[in-house]
Amino acid sequence: MPDVPGPVIEFVKRRREPTVVRTLRSTAAATLAYAAALWLTDARAPLLAPLTALLVVQVTLYATLTSGITRVNAVVAGVSIAVGFSALVGLSWWSLGLLILTSLTVGHLVRAGDFIPEVAISAMLVLGVSHATDLALSRVLETLIGAIVGLLFNFLFVPPVWVQPAEEALVDLAGRMRRLLLHMGESPGVHTPVHRAAARLHEARRLDNDISLVDAALVQAEESLRLNPRVKEALLSRVVLRTGLDTLEICTSVMRSMSRTLTDLARHREDEPLFPSDVATELEKLFEHVAESVRNFSILVTSPVSTSSEEAEDRLARELEAGRTGRERVARLLLARVREHPRQWHLLGALLAEIDRMLDELDVEKRSTRLAEELDRYTREERDRHPMLYEFKRRFRLPRPRRRRRDSRRAQA
Repeated sequence: MPDVPGPVIEFVKRRREPTVVRTLRSTAAATLAYAAALWLTDARAPLLAPLTALLVVQVTLYATLTSGITRVNAVVAGVSIAVGFSALVGLSWWSLGLLILTSLTVGHLVRAGDFIPEVAISAMLVLGVSHATDLALSRVLETLIGAIVGLLFNFLFVPPVWVQPAEEALVDLAGRMRRLLLHMGESPGVHTPVHRAAARLHEARRLDNDISLVDAALVQAEESLRLNPRVKEALLSRVVLRTGLDTLEICTSVMRSMSRTLTDLARHREDEPLFPSDVATELEKLFEHVAESVRNFSILVTSPVSTSSEEAEDRLARELEAGRTGRERVARLLLARVREHPRQWHLLGALLAEIDRMLDELDVEKRSTRLAEELDRYTREERDRHPMLYEFKRRFRLPRPRRRRRDSRRAQA
C-alpha cells in the first residue's frame, strides 16, 4: 500500500474540524443567499442577504434553532429601526447616536440576548446603505431572504455529528491520566527526589486544562446531537459521555490529592525509599491496575457497539477487582510497618483512602446507577419544560426492542 503524504493526512483531519466545516458551510450559504436575492429582488448588490446568512448558519442544527433565530430577530429589529430613521432624519452624528441608543434598547425589548449589539450593527449598516441608495425596504427583504436561505441550508444539509471528536478527546484525557498513574507508581521502593514527585504533582494539576478542553468538545457534541435526525438515541449518547467526563473529572481531583500525598511523603523521606521493598512491589502493581481501570473506563464510555461495551465492562470489572485485592494486600503490609515504625502514618492512610475513592468512582455498578439517575433527571426536566412536546413524543414514538440488562442476565445465571 503506498504511503500517504503527510499534508494529505493533515487535510483529511482538518476538514472535519468544526471551524473548517463552519467556514465552508457559511461560504456556501452566503453565496446561495446572494444568488437568491439577485433573483428575487431588483437590487444590484444585495449584500444584506449573505450577511444575514452568515449570521444564521451555525455548526450544529440545535445552534441554528436557538442562536440562529435569535440572531435573525436581532437583525430584523435593527433593519426595521434603520428604515424608520432613514425615512425621518437620515444619517448624521446625532441621528447615529440616537439610532444606537434606540437599537440597544429595542434589543432588550425583543429579547435578543447575547446578540443585542447586532441590532445596532445591523441598523447602522442599513442606515448607511439605505441613505445612499434610498432602497431601505428592499434591505428588509434581503435580510429575510438571507435568513430563510440560512435556515433552509441547515435543514437540507444537516450539520455533522461531533461525537467522535469528543470521544477522542475523552480517550486522550484517560490516556494522560493512565500515564501519570503509571509514573506515580514507578519504583516506589527506591529513593524519590522531591523535585520529581513535585513534577508529577504539577502534571496532575495541569489535567484541569485538559478537562476544560474535553468539556468544550463535549458541549459541541451535545449540541450536534440535539434535534439531529441522524441520531436515534441522542439523549442516551449525551448522558453517557457527560457522566463519563464527570467521573474522570472527579478522578483527576483524586489524583491531585494522591500526587500531593506522595510529594509530602518524599519530602519527609529524603534519604530513604518511599516504601519498603515488599510494599513497593505490591503498590506498583496496584497503580497499574488503577491505570488500566481508567483506560478501560474510557473505552466503555466511548464504545458505540453493545458487544464492545460489554467486553470493555468485563475488562473494567476485572481490573477493579484486581485493584481492590491489591489494595487490601498493600493495606495489610502498611499496617504491619506502621506498627513497627509509626512515621507519617497519616500520609499512608490518605494514600489508601485516595485509591479507594478512585476505585469507587470507576465502579461499574455505580456507573449504571448514575446513568439511570441522569436519564430520569433529563426526562423530568424535558417533561416539565415542554409538557406538550413530551406527550407528543411519548404517544407517537415507535416501539423499540428493549435491551436486556446485564444485571438480569447475571441474576438468571
